[in-house]
Amino acid sequence: MSLHSLPLFMRLNGRAVIVVGDGEQAEPKRRLLERSGAVVVGEDAPSSLAIVAIEDDVEAEAAVARLKARGVLVNAVDRPDLCDFTLPAIIDRDPVLIAIGTGGASAGLAAALRHRLEAMLPAGLGTLATALQAARGAMRARFPDGGDRRRALGVALAPGGPLDPLAPAADDAVTAWLAAAAVPAGRLEQIALTSPDPDDLTLRQARWLALADRVYHAAGTPPAILNRARADAERLCAPVSLPLPPGLSIALVMP
Repeated sequence: MSLHSLPLFMRLNGRAVIVVGDGEQAEPKRRLLERSGAVVVGEDAPSSLAIVAIEDDVEAEAAVARLKARGVLVNAVDRPDLCDFTLPAIIDRDPVLIAIGTGGASAGLAAALRHRLEAMLPAGLGTLATALQAARGAMRARFPDGGDRRRALGVALAPGGPLDPLAPAADDAVTAWLAAAAVPAGRLEQIALTSPDPDDLTLRQARWLALADRVYHAAGTPPAILNRARADAERLCAPVSLPLPPGLSIALVMP
């Protein structure tokens, strides 16, 4: 399964971004750009990014064509077929940013998901991120091996773990975790798939996939299932000697 877009976080502080248009469509985009530190400029200014917020179709398409002829990447408000990039709905728990996009299919749906997710995320999520950043040196000292470090952190951040990001955390939670943390022992878990639909995975199975270091899978396992594993997890078509249950199944080497 391919991605329709590659999500990216771009630092715009002090960089020029073109906005063409005014009024109800353009003003929210200007505010968002200024909030991100961008310098909003007119169409003739040099820039690599532009937002076209013009209601009239003919005028909007002409502006898009002019900008693209200059090699500028364009977002055309309410015209997804003309867009090189789209602007997601954003949840801000500084320094944590969560972006929700639909590829231009429905801004309303993205906004509704943002409202739901915002209610789930603790206000202190950014504090946890800042503490983890400050503890990078201490984590490297405690776990010199990168794989051990990632596995230990993965277990700590798992649901119910000492650093569960969806649970309230004390200010010294990271320090307390590091003082007691150990490298988790490896284990093997197996998943017998009931369907090719990743939505049919249980919560536990989805969590296993998200944490696994190595994924052994039977031939024909749907890519949509395998895509639920970490991007850097090793994926191997299972050798005959590996005990896998009949049918489509996955064996996971877990931290």
